[in-house]
Amino acid sequence: MLFEDISILDEEMKVREHQYVSVEKDRIAYIGPERPKEFTGEVIRGQGRLLMPAFYNPHAHTPMTLLRGYGGGLNLNDWLTTMIFPFEAHLTPEDVYYSMQAGIAEMLRFGIVSTTDMYMQGESIVKAVLETGMKSNIGLGLVCFDPTKKLEELPDYINSKYLFENYHGAGDDRVRIDMAVHAEYTSNPTVVRGFAEYSKSVGANMHVHLSETRKEHEECKSRHGKTPAKYFLDLGMFESPTTAAHCVWLEEEDFDIFAEKGVTVASCPVSNLKLASGICDAKKMLEKGINVGVATDGVSSNNNTNMFEEMKIFTLLQKAKHLDPTVITPEQGLFAATRAGALSQNRPDCGLLKEGFKADLIVLDIDQPHMKPVHSMTDNLVYSADGGDVEMTICDGKILYNNGEFTTLDIEKVEFETERSRKRILSEL
Repeated sequence: MLFEDISILDEEMKVREHQYVSVEKDRIAYIGPERPKEFTGEVIRGQGRLLMPAFYNPHAHTPMTLLRGYGGGLNLNDWLTTMIFPFEAHLTPEDVYYSMQAGIAEMLRFGIVSTTDMYMQGESIVKAVLETGMKSNIGLGLVCFDPTKKLEELPDYINSKYLFENYHGAGDDRVRIDMAVHAEYTSNPTVVRGFAEYSKSVGANMHVHLSETRKEHEECKSRHGKTPAKYFLDLGMFESPTTAAHCVWLEEEDFDIFAEKGVTVASCPVSNLKLASGICDAKKMLEKGINVGVATDGVSSNNNTNMFEEMKIFTLLQKAKHLDPTVITPEQGLFAATRAGALSQNRPDCGLLKEGFKADLIVLDIDQPHMKPVHSMTDNLVYSADGGDVEMTICDGKILYNNGEFTTLDIEKVEFETERSRKRILSEL
């Protein structure tokens, strides 16, 4: 396909007008001001439109679409233990499959083509991703409350190993299997160390919740005499490429650990606000050279996957936290929502509008009152644009969403099945 005479967000996160962009198979073949002479395929006219890299969501629990708004108004610990965990105990593989599809539909609508997921029923998640054409790094979130249990006895380890051996790299590498540890407070040092060793031995990424709340952070220090970051460092987790979600309560040494070990922080500003967990210090992270991605978390604590909303709040919170309007430029916000997430997933040829990169793209309608006038289009993209402006979402060169139509899923069936699951589970509680 060829995008003709369209504005683009280039690899430097700068806007260029009147460009031509061609896609061949799953990659961006050409970007330039002249129409490629020999092109003969489908042409998409770009008047009043902007082409940019699609979003990468580096921390999510996508099947929690089924729990949107469930248990609102509680702190994290009460929310998990009194509402979420009891509900999730009734989930079947079919429930997770359809709720994953529902979440994928929402993300495609808002321009997200890839997510780093931590949840359960891994094969159901893999199936949904493969069928819908999306990308995902999938982990199960290892949990172990029994200190006498060995790693080899844990279903989360057994299933993670099975998923990695059978699905890692599936769908032309759209599916990757990560090794995920839910958190310090839901595991123990023995199983974390063993899981970290396994992850390193097979070359997998790791994914973990870390210092999300003050309570979690301080209780880890009481139990182990060290912060969660130092705890996981000493257990070998960061010997694998790691994405650490939230990281609201990091201390000085923690920033240095992340910078030295190349840990990506997945900042979830809306979820952290809703659960009153706090605000991460992304300014300091970026100054330390830490890769920081913007993430949605699950919709039960968000309540949507509108990445434009997430990106705007991410940048505004840092300005308010530091009382400095120059903190986090629009370009940094756009990078955090696109390229940073791709890097966290170890997808080096993704997340930028660049020749030779994967054709993961979104088309925005910028011919709208809330996008005019244009003094700075990058400023408008971060502070004025909305997920509803996305007209087309493309993953690996395939159009998955186009002007209200999903090309790879039956949205009416998905909505029917998720509503049926919701009613059944509530009746069982």
